[in-house]
Amino acid sequence: MPDPENLDETIRENAKGPKRAKGDSSEMEQHSLKEQIEADKYLASKQAVKSKKQGLRFTKLVPPGSA
Repeated sequence: MPDPENLDETIRENAKGPKRAKGDSSEMEQHSLKEQIEADKYLASKQAVKSKKQGLRFTKLVPPGSA
């Protein structure tokens, strides 16, 4: 199984690079903006899961004097 850190770096580098490249005519096509945003969201969500902070906390507030 590939190393998760290495996989994150691979995804990041692939998103930065061209989607398609041709030879002699030197034609290049970039990843679409949507694909780049999706890759960024994916990597950010993986980083957020590793975070020690709690993303969402539910607290029940009980006012004083109620039974």
